[in-house]
Amino acid sequence: MTASGPPTTAEELRGAGLRVTAARVALLETVRDGDHLGVEALAAGVRDRVGHVSLQAVYEALHALAAAGLVRRIEPAGSPARFEGRVGDNHHHLVCRGCGAIEDVDCVVGHAPCLDPVDDAGYLVDEAEVTFWGVCPRCRAASSD
Repeated sequence: MTASGPPTTAEELRGAGLRVTAARVALLETVRDGDHLGVEALAAGVRDRVGHVSLQAVYEALHALAAAGLVRRIEPAGSPARFEGRVGDNHHHLVCRGCGAIEDVDCVVGHAPCLDPVDDAGYLVDEAEVTFWGVCPRCRAASSD
């Protein structure tokens, strides 16, 4: 942590044991500035910030950031992977069946795993991922026009 406030992106990367590169800093900032973005959109955001970066480098960096707990990968059924910067809490997602928009939704229970299976089959359950599916207000309005 810096003397003047929260840690910089570079300090967060170092703190997670990751090498600091311009592309990783740009990627982490792009994920955090975005809204459940896919790899192509993230790569474009990184390129806007630092110039050329290969798609393979973006995939590798996303894998490292996710493994370090700095970003979260979500994969709604039928959609490519998306990434978000909201990590370490117990939240879930709303997904629109029409346009694929994704929104965060807090867990009403508040503590992980927030749901317990009827039969845990001997597992020690520590997390539950819930995806709520529906139609967003924009798609509902478009269908009523």
